[in-house]
Amino acid sequence: MPNQSQARRQFFRNAAGGLLALAGTCGWEAKLRANPLGLPIGTQLGWLRQDCAADLDGTLQKLADFGYGEVEAFQPFFNKTPKEFRRILDTHGLKCPSAHWFYKPSDPNWPKQVEEAKQMGLHYIVMLNSVEAGAMKSLDDCKRAAEDLNKLGEKCQAVGIKLAIHNHNREFRSFDDAIVYDVLLKRTQPELVSFELDCMWCKFAGKDPVEYLKRYPGRFSLLHIKDMKPDFGPSTDKVVGQPFTEVGQGVLDWKPIFAAAPRAGVKHYFVEQDRCDRPPLDSARMSCDYLKALKV
Repeated sequence: MPNQSQARRQFFRNAAGGLLALAGTCGWEAKLRANPLGLPIGTQLGWLRQDCAADLDGTLQKLADFGYGEVEAFQPFFNKTPKEFRRILDTHGLKCPSAHWFYKPSDPNWPKQVEEAKQMGLHYIVMLNSVEAGAMKSLDDCKRAAEDLNKLGEKCQAVGIKLAIHNHNREFRSFDDAIVYDVLLKRTQPELVSFELDCMWCKFAGKDPVEYLKRYPGRFSLLHIKDMKPDFGPSTDKVVGQPFTEVGQGVLDWKPIFAAAPRAGVKHYFVEQDRCDRPPLDSARMSCDYLKALKV
């Protein structure tokens, strides 16, 4: 049962929802919804793993208090079962539409993993390094990876979940003048495979996230939102130094990114900062404050 403090916070959330509904009839809803796209602001929990491991309930409540409405989980869910983790998120009023999945599809436990994703109510399983971009040595390797992703997407589709692919900078390497990421986008079937564009890694590789969002409409259901310090990149190789910073504090121009997002198919976006120069929760608050005030 929620304690008095949680009940009070839920009351104010409900009241805010009613105010937004009224605002829509009065023509000033856009002024209340300054955050881009009018979607809940989300955050990936992986970069906050130490805080979550130390105090999961306390960390989730802080994120909700900052203004986050969604989280993107990652295995192993802080030693909670999927159902337990879902109940904890519900307590804090946080939705969880997607999670990063570390099991390989070749693992014999894969069917069980997909079932657990379904139990959590996920809409997307996001594969990290599933295409093993670092091991690709040729254009043929890229094509085979796309075929494997289509097969995996079929298995996910069978249980009502969409497969999504997250990128780092190395997916933007080229073989025979073909960029790995473009090969995957062109050779995977949209109904089976979606993409989670990490805007910072795209920029770090010397590419323009806006260009990708416009070039492949409908292919990007998810975005990772993190910023990059100046004087880094372009590189599709190993990262040297600490290029990450809070959203709005770096070199990425967020207005055109969010302006291009609807046609690209974006339904959820998540703040992420791989490394921080200050306590991660302070960075999480700064990024959320920036996004709440951002108008597109």
